[in-house]
Amino acid sequence: MIQKLVNRKWKVLRSENILRLGPWLSVRQECVELPSGVQIPTWYVLEFPNWINVIAETKDGQLVMIDQYRHALGVTCYELVAGVIDEGETPLQAAQRELLEETGFGGGEWSEFMTLSPNPTNHNNLSITFLAKGVEPLQQQHQEPTEDIQVHVMSKTDVRELLQQGEIIQALHAAPLWRYFAE
Repeated sequence: MIQKLVNRKWKVLRSENILRLGPWLSVRQECVELPSGVQIPTWYVLEFPNWINVIAETKDGQLVMIDQYRHALGVTCYELVAGVIDEGETPLQAAQRELLEETGFGGGEWSEFMTLSPNPTNHNNLSITFLAKGVEPLQQQHQEPTEDIQVHVMSKTDVRELLQQGEIIQALHAAPLWRYFAE
C-alpha cells in the first residue's frame, strides 16, 4: 500500500512581487521558513497561468501533431497542441479553442487525461492534458500573427517512434504521450 504523504508546508515570512512581464509571467521573491525552523531568505516563485495540452485522435485513429519553432532552444519541435488557459475559460474550453485555432480540427469526445506540474520547485501552475477522440477537420487554421505552426496527421506508430528517438523534447508533451501509449 502506498503511504499517504504528509504535507510539510513552508511558512512564508515575506513575499514580494519583483517582476511582472505581461499576463504570462511574474516573479515573486519570498523569505520562507521550513518546518524544521531553518529559514531560506530568498526563494523565487515563477507565476504562470495554467496550461493545456491536447492528445487529438482522428476518427480513423491517427494523431494530430504540430511543429513549431522554439526560440529558447533554437529548434523546430514536434509537439502536442498546447496553450494558456485564458481568464474566464475552463481548461476544457481552452483545449478545444487551441485545437481548433492551431489545427482546424475539432469535435469528438473529450476527457481530462492527466495533470502535471511543469516544476513544483518554483512554478505555481499546472499543465492539464486532454484526450480528444474522433476529431475531424472543421475549418482552416486560425493562427495568431506570432505563430508559425505546421499540422501533421500521423500514425500512432510514427508518433511513438518520434518519442523513442527523442524527437518530442517538450517534457509536458512527452509524458502524457508515454502514458497514452502505455495504456
